[in-house]
Amino acid sequence: MTVILVLATFLVFIVVDYALNRRKTLATVPVEAASAGRPQATVSLGGDYVDGFLVPGNVSYHPGHSWLVRERKNVVRVGADEFAAALLGKVESIDLPKPGQWIRQGQKVVSFFRDGQKTEMVSPTEGEVMEVNPEVLRNPAALRHDPYGKGWLVTVHVPDEESTARNLVPKGLVREWARQSVEHLYSLQPSLAGAVAADGGRPAEDLLGSLPDAGWKEVTAEFFLTA
Repeated sequence: MTVILVLATFLVFIVVDYALNRRKTLATVPVEAASAGRPQATVSLGGDYVDGFLVPGNVSYHPGHSWLVRERKNVVRVGADEFAAALLGKVESIDLPKPGQWIRQGQKVVSFFRDGQKTEMVSPTEGEVMEVNPEVLRNPAALRHDPYGKGWLVTVHVPDEESTARNLVPKGLVREWARQSVEHLYSLQPSLAGAVAADGGRPAEDLLGSLPDAGWKEVTAEFFLTA
């Protein structure tokens, strides 16, 4: 039922955004190229925070809390947003799709493991996996410490960028979507409001780790739309 309510809220967001911006198209923001046409491994971040969570305005978000940024034509970099990384906390290992694998938007493609449990995240886009991030496989903590930079997950060749963009959170509604995610988390776990404020208003490194009865697998699955 909760997943249905989340999806219904997201549908309302899309309708409102379409009414306000009928002539605007949703587009990801390109990452500046480094040398020899090689894209940077990090995303240029602004000071965009929503209730303590970093929500850069220059990336696009899937409602399941993955993100993507356009590196160059038909190529995007994919990761998990900081809200997702804080919920995942101290994961022990990560499974990523293999280069050459075709993935579909909304398909479960990334697995996170912790304390003998697994949770999954869906792809924000459709296309062929070009590259996986070896750093995050060697050191899963990179996902939590730098989710929009060294903690990126995969790059994907996307033949139809326009079609993919239609199912992302509309740019003008990202902050409200992020705020509602935080508020819903607090409604599930009221004690977490203090955990986010524990370090100058920033989220604790391992939000659910301090609550043994929080249900890590269940909570993450709900927000990642995999329940």
